[in-house]
Amino acid sequence: MTGTPRASRRNRTALVAALALTALLGLYLWLVVTRAVALIGTGEPVAIGLGVAFAVLPLLVLGLIAREWLLAVDVQRMADTLAARGELPVDDLPRSPGGRIDRAAATVAFDAARAEAEAAGPGDWGAWYRLAFAYDAAGDRRRAREALRRASRVHRGRPAD
Repeated sequence: MTGTPRASRRNRTALVAALALTALLGLYLWLVVTRAVALIGTGEPVAIGLGVAFAVLPLLVLGLIAREWLLAVDVQRMADTLAARGELPVDDLPRSPGGRIDRAAATVAFDAARAEAEAAGPGDWGAWYRLAFAYDAAGDRRRAREALRRASRVHRGRPAD
């Protein structure tokens, strides 16, 4: 976060959008559950099977949504802590006129972040946080997410695996 009014407005808009989408998904899940109960209530074996399947699916979705919201809250806490320490990663990589990050520069930044994480060891959540953003800049979203989850686990006092 840069602390500028524009960044603050953008963050607020993103939060409102995430809350609105979560509310819409909650409404959809409620509708699915009511249909599932209606199917189970018919007494027909096939309808009961479908109703049970439709009832289990929303529980899985709710679990995944809760997991993502908890990660988002912890990532923000980590960012706040790193910002207070002056250790928050800065996106200063060179970009093309179209806004794409220069791959060579991203690779150099990634190598430095990976070396930092390896030197710091598995218990340094800040190094894993910075590595996650280096992965993201390098275009590897899957590993970026894994590194953020690992940073979050360590930040909350759980083993890093």
